[in-house]
Amino acid sequence: MSGAVSVLIVDDQALVRMGLRALVASESGLVVAGEAGDGAEAVASARALHPDVVLMDIRMPGVDGLSALRTISADPELAGTRVVMLTTFELDEYVFAALEAGASGFIVKDADPDDILRAVRAAASGESLLSPTVTQRVIAQFAGAKRAPAASGPQPGLEDLTEREREVLELIAQGLNNDELAERLFISKATARTHVSHILLKLGARDRAQLVVIAYRSGLA
Repeated sequence: MSGAVSVLIVDDQALVRMGLRALVASESGLVVAGEAGDGAEAVASARALHPDVVLMDIRMPGVDGLSALRTISADPELAGTRVVMLTTFELDEYVFAALEAGASGFIVKDADPDDILRAVRAAASGESLLSPTVTQRVIAQFAGAKRAPAASGPQPGLEDLTEREREVLELIAQGLNNDELAERLFISKATARTHVSHILLKLGARDRAQLVVIAYRSGLA
């Protein structure tokens, strides 16, 4: 990416917004595009500002983060905007729904500041940040509950994946990033990135977070 990554901060608590604004503004290469106090404001601000990343609380009064996420993800004008959800607990019941709705990842509010900044940068680059804890416990719990014969049948494009690509998809569902994929499969980082790009294209997925959802719903993880 060229230029600074613009971030829209969304939380109903002014103190939280203030802390996140200070954190983002202090980081080279990141810039605060604006703030919003609820989901409705988030959608309006996203449409007006077209930020690279929306850092948004899941639970808010009125229009919550999940509803705002769905609206943002469905808006073709915001196709280039990634959403990272903020949650109080890693085992938040809305986490899987958020990933399924198009979130590029999520981070707990009391996470280390560096982790929050990493999540923003990862989302902006299409990498997504899903910790092993999240992948193995949270997504497995909710994907397992939701996994059922879909009326629409198998995931389109799944049969087009090569054996290696299916292996890569399974590892992505375990939370491995590109560097870890390369190490695990004894391939170069460039090759790992190529595999991920091909999988995204074949499955019509927006980013790695959606690949995790697809893997679990398809029984590959």
